[in-house]
Amino acid sequence: QQNKILKVIRKNLVKKCIEMFQELSEDEEKYAKFYEAFSKNLKLGVHEDQTNRAKLADLLRFKSTKSGSDATSLKDYVSRMSEKQQGIYYITGESEAAVKSSPFIERLKKKGFECLFMTDPIDEYAVQQLKTYDGKDLVSVTKEGLTLDETDEEKKEFEELEKEMENLCKLMKDTLGERVEKVVLSKRIVATPCVIVTGTYGWSSNMERIMKAQALRDNSSMGYMASKKTMELNPYHAIVKSLKSKADADSSDKTVKDLIWLLFDTSLISSGFSLDEPNTFAGRIHRLIRLGLSIEDDDEEEDDEDDDLPELAADDDDEEDSDDDDAMEAID
Repeated sequence: QQNKILKVIRKNLVKKCIEMFQELSEDEEKYAKFYEAFSKNLKLGVHEDQTNRAKLADLLRFKSTKSGSDATSLKDYVSRMSEKQQGIYYITGESEAAVKSSPFIERLKKKGFECLFMTDPIDEYAVQQLKTYDGKDLVSVTKEGLTLDETDEEKKEFEELEKEMENLCKLMKDTLGERVEKVVLSKRIVATPCVIVTGTYGWSSNMERIMKAQALRDNSSMGYMASKKTMELNPYHAIVKSLKSKADADSSDKTVKDLIWLLFDTSLISSGFSLDEPNTFAGRIHRLIRLGLSIEDDDEEEDDEDDDLPELAADDDDEEDSDDDDAMEAID
């Protein structure tokens, strides 16, 4: 395979194949059938073939927030980009249904920016190598560093909100401890109270899920490659506002800490992560259900049962003593 003649043959074969793919892509109906069968191979080529990466990127197709049921190319995406848009936005996830309803694209939809849906596991690997296209950076909406166009008034308003919410963010960070790297206000969500975003250079939540599913995974790499989580709060959401009021009234209130943990767990799920302690989360949900149904805690019943246990033990001791007395009388 290292022979010079074989290298030339391979180079020419790849060149001819790409030319054939480009011709085929002009017929959308035929190319759709071809892409359905060989999309993974093209994406693997983007990941491995640095020389032809730009040409292969033209052949990729993704569904998006504006493409409807059809898939769109990166070239068409760029042609539809707004002047205010700073990059090619994309989101990775387990399924199309999951990414369509993701809280991460709420602000993009509101501003009218298009977002690509990447739901194939190999997309995570391909996009790590495909950093730019046609001079535009590919930007993950689930990671830190997402910047959207803002007016001076919006920037000033957000700075004031950061000062107002500073104590709440600090309390949440202290409560959650090492589970999050930091707690900040978010500019990417509209209708959701909070989300968990990952570091720019670490794994996304979807990549973390893929790596955990590997049968021969290396657990040592999970430690340093696993994403550092940042919790982002929506300062305009009613839940966050009410939580701030409760925290300002009494920051040591057990209910406040329970609500913080509940928000954290729900944001993990909605952001695509898996729960480390699902039973603890279920317990919090059950307490809320009991509260909603006006069911009193059954702690008193448990205490009554516990109080009965020593008496039973005492009765057993009395029976044993009487048996011993009878045995002694028989010996006498």
